[in-house]
Amino acid sequence: MDENSRSMSERKQKSDTSTTMSMSIASDIRAAVLSGELTPGQRIRQEQLAERYGTSRIPVREALRILERDGLVVFVPNNGAWIAEVDMTECVEIYKIRERLEPLALSESIPRMTPETLKQLEELHRDCEAAPDTETFLRLDREFHLLTYSCAAAPMLLSMIERFWSTTQHYRRTYSNILGAQGQWIIHAEHGLLLCAISRKDCEEAENLLRAHIRKTRTKLEQAFCSVDVH
Repeated sequence: MDENSRSMSERKQKSDTSTTMSMSIASDIRAAVLSGELTPGQRIRQEQLAERYGTSRIPVREALRILERDGLVVFVPNNGAWIAEVDMTECVEIYKIRERLEPLALSESIPRMTPETLKQLEELHRDCEAAPDTETFLRLDREFHLLTYSCAAAPMLLSMIERFWSTTQHYRRTYSNILGAQGQWIIHAEHGLLLCAISRKDCEEAENLLRAHIRKTRTKLEQAFCSVDVH
């Protein structure tokens, strides 16, 4: 290998290492946002992240750009990076969009579902019912719904849906805490009805159930946040 080829190979290895590090950092920050460890409006100290991961600021900035595209991070000129905030008006708008998009994704997904996917959904439904705390429920609920859409051959649609789920996570957490364990049975019952329609491959019924499920959550959120300051 000549000197030029060796130099190009070394640069590619460094680039690949940086990309891998960026993806790892982005994954960790995303998980911290979804779990509530990092909260909306919280500043992200890039130098602290670089020190924690034993890297330069370049992979950290790349990771934050990834999360910016996901709607989880915003960059403020001359003021660094922050965990994105979504106000209640934006949240309601997102839920209204979800009422249109997610039934479409579900109807595209159902005909392609395999018995293995249905089995996974049944297991997730049972795990949701048995969830011991809010964080576990939120994680399983997210997995359940996103899995129902996962067989759709519509990557742009699925990407938009996942982004909307991520950017409104803190509202779902606060609402779940307000609802409490005693009110969770309604969600579990709706999930059960949805799963039955999916199992029958009844796309129209599944769409209607899901649309109502999302709309009910939106209206409950609007009612709850009239008197609750989530920030």
